[in-house]
Amino acid sequence: MSNLYKNVQLFWRERNSPEFKEIQKPRLMQWRREPTSLRIRRPTRIDRARSLGYKAKPGYVIIRTKVRRGSRRMSRPNRGRTGKNMATSDITSGRNLRNIAETRTSRRYTNLEVLGSYWVGQDGRSKWFEVILVDPQHPSITNDHRVSYISLKENRRRVFRGLTSSGKKQRGLRNKGIGAEKSRPSRNRHGNRNK
Repeated sequence: MSNLYKNVQLFWRERNSPEFKEIQKPRLMQWRREPTSLRIRRPTRIDRARSLGYKAKPGYVIIRTKVRRGSRRMSRPNRGRTGKNMATSDITSGRNLRNIAETRTSRRYTNLEVLGSYWVGQDGRSKWFEVILVDPQHPSITNDHRVSYISLKENRRRVFRGLTSSGKKQRGLRNKGIGAEKSRPSRNRHGNRNK
Protein backbone atom coordinates (compact mmCIF):
# COMPACT_ATOMS: atom_id res chain seq x y z
CA MET A 1 0.00 0.00 0.00
CA SER A 2 1.38 3.36 -0.99
CA ASN A 3 1.84 6.23 1.43
CA LEU A 4 -1.16 8.06 -0.05
CA TYR A 5 -3.58 5.20 0.61
CA LYS A 6 -2.03 4.59 4.03
CA ASN A 7 -2.58 8.22 5.04
CA VAL A 8 -6.17 8.14 3.79
CA GLN A 9 -6.76 4.96 5.76
CA LEU A 10 -5.37 6.49 8.95
CA PHE A 11 -7.44 9.63 8.42
CA TRP A 12 -10.68 7.62 8.19
CA ARG A 13 -9.69 5.58 11.22
CA GLU A 14 -9.52 8.66 13.48
CA ARG A 15 -13.17 9.66 13.17
CA ASN A 16 -13.21 11.67 16.41
CA SER A 17 -10.41 13.98 15.34
CA PRO A 18 -11.30 17.65 14.75
CA GLU A 19 -9.91 17.50 11.20
CA PHE A 20 -12.21 14.63 10.26
CA LYS A 21 -15.28 16.25 11.83
CA GLU A 22 -14.56 19.52 10.05
CA ILE A 23 -14.72 17.76 6.68
CA GLN A 24 -17.52 15.31 7.48
CA LYS A 25 -20.09 17.71 8.92
CA PRO A 26 -20.75 19.80 5.76
CA ARG A 27 -20.53 16.62 3.73
CA LEU A 28 -23.42 15.05 5.67
CA MET A 29 -25.44 18.25 5.40
CA GLN A 30 -25.17 18.01 1.62
CA TRP A 31 -25.89 14.26 1.51
CA ARG A 32 -29.17 14.73 3.41
CA ARG A 33 -30.52 16.89 0.60
CA GLU A 34 -29.51 14.42 -2.14
CA PRO A 35 -31.54 11.44 -3.42
CA THR A 36 -31.40 8.08 -1.64
CA SER A 37 -29.25 6.51 -4.37
CA LEU A 38 -26.85 8.74 -6.26
CA ARG A 39 -24.16 7.87 -8.77
CA ILE A 40 -20.88 9.63 -7.99
CA ARG A 41 -17.82 10.18 -10.14
CA ARG A 42 -15.16 8.87 -7.77
CA PRO A 43 -15.08 7.06 -4.39
CA THR A 44 -15.07 9.04 -1.17
CA ARG A 45 -12.72 6.49 0.41
CA ILE A 46 -10.28 5.60 -2.35
CA ASP A 47 -8.26 3.25 -0.14
CA ARG A 48 -11.30 1.17 0.83
CA ALA A 49 -12.65 1.06 -2.71
CA ARG A 50 -9.31 -0.11 -4.13
CA SER A 51 -9.02 -2.83 -1.48
CA LEU A 52 -12.44 -4.15 -2.58
CA GLY A 53 -11.40 -4.33 -6.23
CA TYR A 54 -12.37 -0.93 -7.65
CA LYS A 55 -10.42 0.35 -10.66
CA ALA A 56 -10.77 3.78 -12.28
CA LYS A 57 -11.73 2.46 -15.70
CA PRO A 58 -14.94 1.82 -17.70
CA GLY A 59 -17.21 -0.87 -16.34
CA TYR A 60 -17.05 0.25 -12.69
CA VAL A 61 -19.82 2.36 -11.12
CA ILE A 62 -19.93 3.91 -7.61
CA ILE A 63 -23.35 4.52 -6.01
CA ARG A 64 -23.83 6.27 -2.67
CA THR A 65 -26.91 4.85 -0.91
CA LYS A 66 -28.74 6.03 2.20
CA VAL A 67 -30.41 3.58 4.62
CA ARG A 68 -32.51 4.46 7.64
CA ARG A 69 -30.85 3.47 10.91
CA GLY A 70 -32.45 1.06 13.37
CA SER A 71 -34.31 -2.18 12.92
CA ARG A 72 -37.87 -1.28 14.03
CA ARG A 73 -39.94 1.81 14.51
CA MET A 74 -41.90 0.31 17.41
CA SER A 75 -41.61 -2.88 19.39
CA ARG A 76 -44.37 -5.44 18.99
CA PRO A 77 -47.06 -5.06 21.69
CA ASN A 78 -47.57 -8.03 24.00
CA ARG A 79 -51.29 -7.39 24.66
CA GLY A 80 -54.32 -8.06 22.54
CA ARG A 81 -54.52 -6.17 19.26
CA THR A 82 -56.10 -6.64 15.90
CA GLY A 83 -53.67 -7.58 13.17
CA LYS A 84 -53.43 -4.14 11.62
CA ASN A 85 -52.55 -2.49 14.96
CA MET A 86 -49.46 -4.54 15.76
CA ALA A 87 -47.43 -1.45 14.73
CA THR A 88 -44.14 -3.03 13.73
CA SER A 89 -41.96 -2.00 10.81
CA ASP A 90 -39.11 -4.50 10.63
CA ILE A 91 -36.71 -3.56 7.85
CA THR A 92 -33.68 -5.64 8.82
CA SER A 93 -35.02 -9.13 9.68
CA GLY A 94 -31.56 -10.33 10.67
CA ARG A 95 -29.69 -8.46 7.92
CA ASN A 96 -27.12 -5.75 8.43
CA LEU A 97 -27.72 -2.29 6.98
CA ARG A 98 -24.83 -2.59 4.55
CA ASN A 99 -26.44 -5.65 2.99
CA ILE A 100 -29.75 -3.77 2.76
CA ALA A 101 -27.99 -0.92 0.95
CA GLU A 102 -26.44 -3.40 -1.51
CA THR A 103 -29.72 -5.13 -2.32
CA ARG A 104 -31.63 -1.87 -2.79
CA THR A 105 -28.92 -0.55 -5.09
CA SER A 106 -28.87 -3.77 -7.09
CA ARG A 107 -32.64 -3.62 -7.58
CA ARG A 108 -32.30 -0.12 -8.97
CA TYR A 109 -29.40 -0.89 -11.32
CA THR A 110 -30.52 -4.24 -12.69
CA ASN A 111 -27.85 -4.66 -15.37
CA LEU A 112 -24.96 -4.35 -12.87
CA GLU A 113 -23.56 -6.73 -10.26
CA VAL A 114 -22.45 -5.75 -6.75
CA LEU A 115 -18.73 -6.14 -6.11
CA GLY A 116 -18.67 -4.76 -2.56
CA SER A 117 -19.53 -1.79 -0.36
CA TYR A 118 -18.21 0.26 2.54
CA TRP A 119 -19.41 2.77 5.15
CA VAL A 120 -18.89 6.48 4.45
CA GLY A 121 -20.97 8.31 7.07
CA GLN A 122 -23.91 8.39 9.45
CA ASP A 123 -26.04 10.74 11.51
CA GLY A 124 -28.81 10.14 14.01
CA ARG A 125 -31.28 9.03 11.35
CA SER A 126 -29.40 7.52 8.41
CA LYS A 127 -26.30 5.64 7.34
CA TRP A 128 -24.55 6.12 4.01
CA PHE A 129 -22.73 3.39 2.11
CA GLU A 130 -20.92 3.46 -1.20
CA VAL A 131 -21.65 0.40 -3.32
CA ILE A 132 -19.22 -0.71 -6.04
CA LEU A 133 -21.08 -2.04 -9.07
CA VAL A 134 -19.61 -3.80 -12.09
CA ASP A 135 -21.00 -4.17 -15.61
CA PRO A 136 -20.51 -7.91 -16.33
CA GLN A 137 -20.92 -7.41 -20.09
CA HIS A 138 -18.30 -4.67 -20.49
CA PRO A 139 -15.17 -5.76 -22.42
CA SER A 140 -12.84 -4.18 -19.84
CA ILE A 141 -14.43 -6.40 -17.18
CA THR A 142 -14.58 -9.65 -19.15
CA ASN A 143 -10.94 -9.26 -20.25
CA ASP A 144 -9.65 -8.55 -16.72
CA HIS A 145 -8.71 -11.84 -15.04
CA ARG A 146 -9.05 -10.30 -11.54
CA VAL A 147 -12.76 -9.49 -11.90
CA SER A 148 -13.97 -11.52 -14.90
CA TYR A 149 -15.45 -14.13 -12.53
CA ILE A 150 -18.37 -11.77 -11.95
CA SER A 151 -19.59 -12.31 -15.52
CA LEU A 152 -20.02 -16.07 -15.00
CA LYS A 153 -23.53 -17.48 -14.81
CA GLU A 154 -23.15 -18.73 -11.22
CA ASN A 155 -22.44 -15.18 -10.00
CA ARG A 156 -25.65 -13.68 -11.36
CA ARG A 157 -27.65 -11.72 -8.76
CA ARG A 158 -25.01 -12.62 -6.17
CA VAL A 159 -26.09 -9.96 -3.68
CA PHE A 160 -29.55 -11.57 -3.31
CA ARG A 161 -27.98 -14.94 -2.48
CA GLY A 162 -25.66 -13.67 0.23
CA LEU A 163 -22.44 -14.01 -1.77
CA THR A 164 -21.03 -10.55 -1.07
CA SER A 165 -18.96 -9.78 2.03
CA SER A 166 -21.90 -8.32 3.97
CA GLY A 167 -24.09 -11.24 2.91
CA LYS A 168 -21.57 -13.75 4.23
CA LYS A 169 -21.44 -11.85 7.50
CA GLN A 170 -25.22 -12.01 7.80
CA ARG A 171 -25.12 -15.76 7.11
CA GLY A 172 -22.61 -16.27 9.93
CA LEU A 173 -19.70 -17.29 7.70
CA ARG A 174 -17.04 -14.99 9.16
CA ASN A 175 -15.96 -17.64 11.68
CA LYS A 176 -14.03 -20.79 10.80
CA GLY A 177 -12.78 -23.80 12.70
CA ILE A 178 -13.70 -24.81 16.22
CA GLY A 179 -16.99 -23.33 17.34
CA ALA A 180 -18.26 -22.65 13.82
CA GLU A 181 -19.45 -26.15 12.96
CA LYS A 182 -23.12 -25.18 12.87
CA SER A 183 -22.83 -21.96 10.90
CA ARG A 184 -22.72 -23.48 7.40
CA PRO A 185 -24.27 -23.16 4.86
CA SER A 186 -25.78 -20.38 7.01
CA ARG A 187 -27.22 -19.88 10.46
CA ASN A 188 -30.77 -19.70 9.14
CA ARG A 189 -30.34 -22.74 6.91
CA HIS A 190 -28.92 -24.79 9.77
CA GLY A 191 -32.08 -24.29 11.82
CA ASN A 192 -32.45 -24.16 15.58
CA ARG A 193 -29.26 -26.16 16.20
CA ASN A 194 -27.25 -22.94 15.99
CA LYS A 195 -29.41 -21.04 18.52
